[in-house]
Amino acid sequence: SWKPGISAEYLAGSYGLKNIFVSGRYGAKENMSQLSFAHNEVDGYRKQSRLRKDNFSWVTKFKLSEKQQLTAVVLFTDMFYQTPGALTLAEFNAKPNASRPAAGVLPSAETAKAAIEQLTFTAGFNHFYRIAPRFSNQTIFYGSVAEVNNPAIRNYERRSEPGFGSRTIFTYEKKNEDFYWKIVAGGEFQLSFFNTLVFQNKNGKPDTLQTNDDINYSAKSYFIQGEIAVEKKWYVISGVSLNRTTVSFARLNQFPVITQNRSYRNELAPRISIKKLFTDRLFMLATVSRGFSPPTIAELLPSTGVVNTELEAEYGWNYELTTGYDLFKRKLRLELTGFYFKLNNALVQRRDSSGADFFINAGDVQQKGLEFSADYGGSSAKGLIDIYRFNLAYTYHHFRYGSFVRTTTDFSGKTVPSVPAHALSLLADTRFRKGIYSNLTYYGASSIFLNDANSFSAPSYHLLGWRLGWKKLYSKKYSINIYAGADNLLDERYSLGNDINAAANRFYNAAPRRNYYVGIALQWIKTPKD
Repeated sequence: SWKPGISAEYLAGSYGLKNIFVSGRYGAKENMSQLSFAHNEVDGYRKQSRLRKDNFSWVTKFKLSEKQQLTAVVLFTDMFYQTPGALTLAEFNAKPNASRPAAGVLPSAETAKAAIEQLTFTAGFNHFYRIAPRFSNQTIFYGSVAEVNNPAIRNYERRSEPGFGSRTIFTYEKKNEDFYWKIVAGGEFQLSFFNTLVFQNKNGKPDTLQTNDDINYSAKSYFIQGEIAVEKKWYVISGVSLNRTTVSFARLNQFPVITQNRSYRNELAPRISIKKLFTDRLFMLATVSRGFSPPTIAELLPSTGVVNTELEAEYGWNYELTTGYDLFKRKLRLELTGFYFKLNNALVQRRDSSGADFFINAGDVQQKGLEFSADYGGSSAKGLIDIYRFNLAYTYHHFRYGSFVRTTTDFSGKTVPSVPAHALSLLADTRFRKGIYSNLTYYGASSIFLNDANSFSAPSYHLLGWRLGWKKLYSKKYSINIYAGADNLLDERYSLGNDINAAANRFYNAAPRRNYYVGIALQWIKTPKD
C-alpha cells in the first residue's frame, strides 16, 4: 500500500517525554524512496536516566529491469542515555527513583556521570536477480561503524567498531497444483575490526589509560535448505548450516604485545520441520533443530576489561510441537506449543561490586515450556463497531540448571534467574465507525529469581495500558490522528531490567510509575491529480 506523501507526528508525555517523527515518500511503485527522521527524548523516572535519540533513515528501491531490483538502506543514529545503576532492596524500597549512590571507594552514578553516547552509521544494498523463471539470486552487502563513549562507575570506555559483511542466496523452486518444492543455498561472511580504550573515570572524563585492545572478529556461515509441499496437506522444511567463528585480541598498552586467539570449530546446525493439515482448520507442526552460538565480543571482553578466550560456545537441541485450530469461520484461532530445549555451556552473566559485567559458562540449562495464544477478530457490517481484535497469550516456563557447579557452590537444579514461570498478555483493539479507536493492553508476570542461588527475587507485577484516539481521512489524501494514552495505569511499583547475579545484591532498577501521553499525527497522500 506504499503511496507518495508526507507524514508527521508529535507526542508529549510524563517525565519530559517528547517524540517527533517526520517521513517523506517519493517516486513510483517501481522506483520508490522514503526519507525519515525521528527524535526521542525523556528525562526519565529515575535520577541519571535521561535519554535522547535521533535517527535518520533513507530507503530506496529501484526496478532495474524485468529481472533485476536493487534496494538500498542507510541509517544514522545519534544516541545518548544515562545509566542510573542498580539498587539494593533497601534502597529500592526507600527511594526507587534514586540513582546508585556512592559505596566505599566507588562513586555514585551521578558523580561518575554514568552514560552511553553512541554514533552509528549503517548502510546496506540488496540486489535481486531473476536468472531464470525458477532460479533467482539475492546478494547483499552491508557495513556499519559505531563510535561509543561510556563513562561508568568503574572506568571510562571508548570504542570504535567498524565492520562489514556480505550474503548471497540462490533459490530454485518448482510448483504445480499438487506439488511444490524449493531449494535455498548460500553463505554469509562478516568481518569486524574493533578498538577499545579503557581509562580511569574522573568525574565523567577519561583520565589515565588502563587498557588498549584491538579486536578482530570474523564469522562464516554456509547453509542449504529444502522445502516440499504435497497436495497442500504435508509441508516439510529441512536445512543445515556450517559455521565458523574466529576472534583475536591484542593488548597494545603492554610490552611485549600479547595476542590471544580463539577459533570456534565448525558446527553443523541442522533443522527439520514437518507440518500436517488435517483439515482446512486444524494443523500440527513438529520441529527438531540444533543451535550453535559462539560468545560475542561483549562477552569475551566485558566491561571488567578482562579478556576471557576460555569461554565456550553455547549449543543445544530444541524440540517443538505446535497445534492450531480455527473456529467461528476463522474468526478465532487457537494455537498451543510445547517445547524442550537443552542448552549446553550456557553463558551466565555476573556483575562485580562496581556494576561491571562478566560471563561464565554454566554446565547446562534445561528449558521446558508451553505457549498458548488465542486470537479473535473481525468486522461488523452494522452498529458502531467497525473492526475489532482480541488477543490472549500465555506462557509457562520451567527453566532449570542441570549440572552447574561453580568453585565450591552447586547451583544444579536451581531455577534460571530473570525468567518468569508465568506470563499473560491481553490485547483489545476496537475501531468505531466515527473514527474513534481504542487500544487496551495488559501484561502480567510472576515473580523471578535474581541470582543463581535463588536467594533473592523480584515480585510479580501487572501492567495496564490504554490509548484512545480519533482518526479521520479527508478527500482520500489528508488524514489526522489525535490520541491520548496512559501506561502502568495500576501504578505498579516494580523493577524491570534487573541486574542479574549482581555483587552486593544490587539487582533492582525501578521502572516508571503511572504515566500519560498525548499525540497528533498528520499525513498527506499524493494523488494522481497532484
